[in-house]
Amino acid sequence: MEGCCDLEVDVNGEEVFMVHKKILMSFSSLFSKLFGDLKGTVRSLKVIFNEFPGGAKGFELMAMFCYDNGRTMITPSNIFLLNCAAHFLEMDGNGSSRHSLIDQTEKSLKGINFWNWSELLEALKQCQDLLPATKSSVMLQCILDCLIGRIALPSIASPYTCSSDSSSFQFSCDTSIDSRKSSSSQLTWWFEDLLILNVDLIDKLIKTMVSLKANHATIYKFLFYYHKSRCIGAATTEKRKITEVVINLLSMLDRSSLSCKGLFEIYRVALGLRISKFYRNNLESLMGSQLDQATIDYLLAPSPHRRAYFYDVNLVLRLVQAFLLEGGSLSFTSRLKKVTNLLDSYLVEVAPDSHLKPSKFTALVLLLPDYARASYDRVYRAMDLFLEVHAGLCEEEKRSVCCALNHEKLSEEALKDLSQNSKFPSQTVQKALITQQSMIKCSLSDTHHLLTFCDSLFCSNTKENLGKEDSETKKLRADLQGMHWKMMGLEKVCGAMQTEMANIMRSRLSILGNARSLPKLCS
Repeated sequence: MEGCCDLEVDVNGEEVFMVHKKILMSFSSLFSKLFGDLKGTVRSLKVIFNEFPGGAKGFELMAMFCYDNGRTMITPSNIFLLNCAAHFLEMDGNGSSRHSLIDQTEKSLKGINFWNWSELLEALKQCQDLLPATKSSVMLQCILDCLIGRIALPSIASPYTCSSDSSSFQFSCDTSIDSRKSSSSQLTWWFEDLLILNVDLIDKLIKTMVSLKANHATIYKFLFYYHKSRCIGAATTEKRKITEVVINLLSMLDRSSLSCKGLFEIYRVALGLRISKFYRNNLESLMGSQLDQATIDYLLAPSPHRRAYFYDVNLVLRLVQAFLLEGGSLSFTSRLKKVTNLLDSYLVEVAPDSHLKPSKFTALVLLLPDYARASYDRVYRAMDLFLEVHAGLCEEEKRSVCCALNHEKLSEEALKDLSQNSKFPSQTVQKALITQQSMIKCSLSDTHHLLTFCDSLFCSNTKENLGKEDSETKKLRADLQGMHWKMMGLEKVCGAMQTEMANIMRSRLSILGNARSLPKLCS
């Protein structure tokens, strides 16, 4: 099918011209305007139409209508072409609805509910060939609405095939195509058929589906399928346009209908196409909204070209920020927990990268609020790896890396390891020792309160009950005695820790005092 193209019509001979003039003027207001002012003898005439719908084929169909006294076969395969040609030539019948090709095509469209699926697709294909991407059409919208109705209710798709004479349709039963469609087990039976449509028409189709409240999850699946299928073998320019249109359409959908895996796949394609920043930001916002569905593999994207660090840390920073903007829903707390676990795993993965700057590592740690983490053990592990690889950092830089470490949320084992870890700055180690001491004191206090309570309980017993001590009471007394010994042991440990902490602080102060005359290693 030709689109709109230039058309040249030659008329030679006065007698021939007069015949054509009379016939064409009786059906077309445009021809009446062109020929009405002509005076005198006309032996040769050339008429050039710029961007005539359908080119020579469109003009031929129009001419057949005129020379058959306003009658022609209107079918789903030519209705849009006839309508476009009729509007171009202003074929309003000069006031006679019987001779108006515009009226006849619009009247024929009323039978659209009886078109089968293939005829709807054929009409849409003709629309995209003839209609500019930026132009809308009442007839196109009518076809789109009918197609969407079939998609939404595939089980009642029309079992009819249309044939027509003049301006009315004759119907005969043909269930071969639609019964095949309706027997499909999934709601995706129509995906492959719509691959024939270009991205501009898909844009109109999906926007109509969204306005009619079609299922967003199904729309998402179709857009992902369309993007993946149409990008195969396409030129870079076409791929970029398809990708940008699909991203724009995805942003219209409910976030819960999106798939994190699919969005990351589209992102990988988009990276190689250099899409505009506007569409990239939109896509990253969508990816961030579904970050709780992601796995660590999704986040380990390679760094941009000419960047020294191994993974694209900036992407993860943007994705987590986009996720946090989604807060407020009832399920956000549980989703935040998943993202926290994901980010802590990512920290452990990127920490050994020797090219990763301390500021970027710290930004990752501080990205989530403190309440999001129940434990900081994996953050401590990531910091340990980072400081091991970045051994050349000065004390001030180390402190900036460790500033986000919450000692209160470290396990007893992690605290013990930190208190003996020479890679960490002295302030962090000192805080670990203080936290350990505080935990022991709390444990001693809890034990003391329990012993006091139990003693008072026994003292309240009467002399009769004391004389009737059974085996259970003897066991409880033995347990209490064990707790007394344990408390005494904890007190000794606490005292030893205080002595050790004092020795460490004296040692570190001595080292710092001796180092004052040395040049500063970092700014």
